[in-house]
Amino acid sequence: MQLISPMTMMDFFRKSEGVWYSTRTVHHFDSVSDESGESNLMVTVLEKDDPRVIEVCQAQNVDPTLVSGGASFSWLSNMDNEEPNPNYAAILVDVPNLDDPKQGKFLRNKGYVEGIPVIGVYHFDENGVLTIDTEYERNQGQERSWFVTDDFRIRVMTVKMMNGVNQMAYCSERRCVTSSSLEAMLEQNRTRASV
Repeated sequence: MQLISPMTMMDFFRKSEGVWYSTRTVHHFDSVSDESGESNLMVTVLEKDDPRVIEVCQAQNVDPTLVSGGASFSWLSNMDNEEPNPNYAAILVDVPNLDDPKQGKFLRNKGYVEGIPVIGVYHFDENGVLTIDTEYERNQGQERSWFVTDDFRIRVMTVKMMNGVNQMAYCSERRCVTSSSLEAMLEQNRTRASV
């Protein structure tokens, strides 16, 4: 089956919805700290009238009628049975370019690099690779993300300070199979085996 790459932010959010097993490698060029590891990434699509989307718009003085929706992202240490820590969560809101929905801005209630509200810009190239550029108070971040298959995606990130790149990260993310999906696959195999 041929992969259909998302070409708008809302399509990207919809294709990302679910739970992902994320393996990341992080390189800091200015310290010996290591943030490499494994985690679960949970993504939920939010419609444009969701109170969380409207709250982010109001906090950043953006007209909610300009947005197409958003997504809630949260991270949890792999195999944790606790609720996600709100310090490792964010709401992203899509403000697409009306003339070209393959690009636009997004509002984020809390930045990845600095924990402050931030506005980033994004665009999709012709191959479906999403590039996000974000200006923080003291840093610049760039993230590129793409789907290899419907259930496997790659993210690469760099963080630049005024003296150059000080962090790079690579994440490979595999969609976790839900209990209902697993049961459906088992049933399909039982049916095939009984024929």
